Amino acid sequence: MTVAMRPNVSACPACAAGPAAEALAEQEAQKDARLALSLPTIHCAACISAVERELNKQPGVKTARVNLTLKRATIEAESDVTAQDLVSVLEGIGYEAHELDAGTLSATENDKAGRDLLMRLAVAGFASMNVMLLSVSVWSGAEAATRDMFHWISAAIALPTIIFSGKPFFVSAWSALKNGRLNMDVPIVLAISLAVMTSLWETMLSGEHAYFDAALTLVFFLLTGRYLDHRTRAVARSAAEELAALEVPRAVRIIDGEEQTVQVTELSVGDLVLVRPGGRMPVDGNIVEGQSELDRSLLTGETLPVFAEPGLGVSAGEVNLTGPLVIRATAVGQETSLHRMADLVAVAESGRSRYTSLADKAARLYAPGVHILSALAFVGWYIYTWDVRTALNIAAAVLIITCPCALGLAVPAVTTAASGRLFRKGMLIKHSTALERLAQVDTVVFDKTGTLTAGTPELTNLGDFDQDDVSLAMALAMGSSHPLSMAIVSAASAAGIKPAKLSDIEEVPGFGTQALLNGQRVRLGRATWVGATALAQTSAFLALPDGTVRAFTFTDSLRDGAEEAVQALLEDGKDVMLISGDTTGAVEALANRLGIQKWIAEALPEDKAAKVQALSAKGKHVLMVGDGLNDTAALAAAHVSISPASALDAARVASDIVLLGSDLSPIADALITARSAIKRIRENFRIATVYNIIAVPLAIAGLCSPLIAALAMSSSSITVSLNALRLR
Repeated sequence: MTVAMRPNVSACPACAAGPAAEALAEQEAQKDARLALSLPTIHCAACISAVERELNKQPGVKTARVNLTLKRATIEAESDVTAQDLVSVLEGIGYEAHELDAGTLSATENDKAGRDLLMRLAVAGFASMNVMLLSVSVWSGAEAATRDMFHWISAAIALPTIIFSGKPFFVSAWSALKNGRLNMDVPIVLAISLAVMTSLWETMLSGEHAYFDAALTLVFFLLTGRYLDHRTRAVARSAAEELAALEVPRAVRIIDGEEQTVQVTELSVGDLVLVRPGGRMPVDGNIVEGQSELDRSLLTGETLPVFAEPGLGVSAGEVNLTGPLVIRATAVGQETSLHRMADLVAVAESGRSRYTSLADKAARLYAPGVHILSALAFVGWYIYTWDVRTALNIAAAVLIITCPCALGLAVPAVTTAASGRLFRKGMLIKHSTALERLAQVDTVVFDKTGTLTAGTPELTNLGDFDQDDVSLAMALAMGSSHPLSMAIVSAASAAGIKPAKLSDIEEVPGFGTQALLNGQRVRLGRATWVGATALAQTSAFLALPDGTVRAFTFTDSLRDGAEEAVQALLEDGKDVMLISGDTTGAVEALANRLGIQKWIAEALPEDKAAKVQALSAKGKHVLMVGDGLNDTAALAAAHVSISPASALDAARVASDIVLLGSDLSPIADALITARSAIKRIRENFRIATVYNIIAVPLAIAGLCSPLIAALAMSSSSITVSLNALRLR
């Protein structure tokens, strides 16, 4: 299948993603407010639904989206709606909320949360070891006063430790209960509380058994799972925020011929803006004065500069390379293409965060099931024995033995093991559910420039020239920083050729380089500038003193492992597609070279995102591999995404996986590893299920004390962790 897309003539390419009716809605844009709330206590798909449902019910709120990875909500509302109003609403249903500056990154809070969890985990582990040592004395036959002393010492260690280390579970469970909900932390807290209360009761009555070690073991294993899960999320940041960071804060405005440096927020449509060489476009607009070359790789992915002259449309984020330009603004602030692309990415990220992991699906019925079992056990044994102590012990044993430690470790343990395996092969897993989604991939979409290719031109016909012509071209090329000039210098140097001696070397922005050779003019640059006919392939033209014009031709070199990766994916039965902003000829040539049957050329950023969304709508699970700002929306919209480490920051943070080296071959292996990881996760769920089928009836029958239940629970958690390590 071959498709060629016509380039959009708009200076604001990302604007085309919106429907025609958007223009009407934008008339009301100034009346709307965009609010951001931090939601530090949300942790599952149910939290997303509850928060969005409550926010969307509020008068004046138009849309509310929750991003689980960032733990924040983005709200579009009328101007009279304040963040404090919404904070109060969310606190009313049990969720902590804070007003957030939309431009503030969450890395600091993520680091703080990670350190907090690690500290609580360390305290729980240290206390568990000490109480276990004390328990050995009791198990060894200590009696009467000695046994009671060890029990009281254990209580003195366990109680403050459980209060401190178990705080995340207590806070989450209380928040759910006071709002009439159940979550996975409710049975955890009940199990811990019953184990502590039973142990205190036994200690006060000089009983033989206390279960402080069981309660501490519960807390330790649960915190281990919580911390592993946090670490997989901690490196994920918002690509939309990175895009916003590319927006220029200040610009040079021209009024009556005078230059004024102002904040970009002060610019208006119609203003004249000066952009000096090396500067980034602060607005969308049209060039009214000057000639230069533009780096449009952010929007198109094409690394070769584009000639710029009066009348050409430019977009925010493009880089002016060689000459000063005066731009008349046609879109500023939130209306620029760069800002709209950030909006596209934010929407895509919010949609992806709704993915429900295997652990979430398995846990939906777990909490109520555990409560019912424990309550029935308590009621049944109380009716049978009329002994509260016996009934409470058995109810505690049921809660402990069914405590979701194995379930909580099933996914993080496998994810951590698989992530370590892929890291050693040069791939960094960023998102907590990336492996689960990667295992489902059936379609792989590649970008071209900078992804399948290295993004640097290589001279292909050096052998067609004699040494004098190459020496002359090398001398001219050394006077320019243009990528094609640099490729000529590199190839000539590698061939051992020295530059010719020229005088009056001058670079003409947007055209090329010229000089004098023995008093005669020579040029290296564009076809039209030297009087030649342009070729279909990338070329630079050398005009000799006698009027002869010779063409240097270039190709973009393949990235290491590109052929191997594509071939392995095709052999694995994956549907492979190439989508690029490059020209039709270049994309077709690369597709044929790699054996890719489906390709799209001249695609704008929203075209890529739209194609990925269309494939997803057909039920495809798309892996997007890209590296540029023009790929960012598509990366965020894909089922799962990969970017090379050389990619733009925004593309890297939009992706779920970062390819650390320059070799693409690990991509195919990552899919195999992901499928193995999902197999291990499902095995872990089966292990936990079999364990419960065997252990729960024993606990209900009164054959397991809380201590034995804690040991059994620990054994299942260790088994799950060891099974996960098989991936390494």
